[in-house]
Amino acid sequence: MSKSRRTFAIISHPDAGKTTLTEKLLLFGGAIPDGGTVKARKSGRYATSDWMEVERERGISVASSVMQFSHGDWRVQPVDTLVTRTFRKTPTAC
Repeated sequence: MSKSRRTFAIISHPDAGKTTLTEKLLLFGGAIPDGGTVKARKSGRYATSDWMEVERERGISVASSVMQFSHGDWRVQPVDTLVTRTFRKTPTAC
């Protein structure tokens, strides 16, 4: 039986916890054994979605990332987005 896919884009303003929420979904979904953090300088366990060295050094996401895990008959795909003009609503001239 094929699984139905559910994709969730997590979009919000900077420092709202998008990567932290993504990490918790992966942890509770059983996709990763231990949860990491965005700024893991002391523990050394960085967030799974922040896989580039520059992201780990700066403590910010510089690229969107998609991961997946199974939940029942669903294939869940959280999308950890970064904040750019693409995702912000910009006012238009009247």
